[in-house]
Order: sequence, then structure tokens, then C-alpha cells
Amino acid sequence: MSEQKKHHVPFPEEDNGGAKPPEETGCYSMVEPRFREIYFQFYKETYRPSTLDRKTKELIAVAASLTAKCQGCLEGHIKKALKFGATREEISESIAIALGVNAAAVVDLTDLAAENMDLKLF
Repeated sequence: MSEQKKHHVPFPEEDNGGAKPPEETGCYSMVEPRFREIYFQFYKETYRPSTLDRKTKELIAVAASLTAKCQGCLEGHIKKALKFGATREEISESIAIALGVNAAAVVDLTDLAAENMDLKLF
């Protein structure tokens, strides 16, 4: 990489799923080109016009990015959600839903651990 830090973006840059090459982004540099191409084709396919509009897809991607703990994904999908007309309130609600699902996952794991250990703390 050059002296200037390149911005890490682990998702294709273009709205149509096209990606900049790894030497321009610093991403996917350890993924064999044929697997990158398979991923980009899959990514592109998920963003084609379909039942869900693009704004909805980006709001789902915001929530998914949070649960996957992907900073670059989160920032990219927030930008795209705004570009496709999402409001601050819609983005916030998507974040709240991700928060709720993650909280439920913690409860689920602790319930299973308590059951497996035959333990009740309260």
C-alpha cells in the first residue's frame, strides 16, 4: 500500500455491484480473483431490481452490517441508504431493530447456557 492510507471498503463500490480492484481499495487483496468475482456477481444479483426497493435493501444492509460487525459495510450502506432516500428516522429504526435482535441473541445464549448447566441465577 502507498504511504497514503486507503479507505477499507469491504463491499463493492458501485451501486451496480461493480468493484474497484484491490490495488485501489486495499480490500480483497487476500481473496483469489475467481472467488472475488463469484462474490461480486452474487452481490450484484442481490441489488438488482426485485420485490424490495433499493432503499429497503440498504436499510436491511445497515442492520446486517451491525450484526456482522462490519464497519466499512455499515458506513457504505448508510451512505447508500441516504442516497436512495432513507430518512434519519428510517436508519435509526433499522439500527434499533438490529439492537433488539442482538439483545435477544444474548438472552437466548444465556437461557441455553442456564438450561445446559441446570443453573438459575434469578
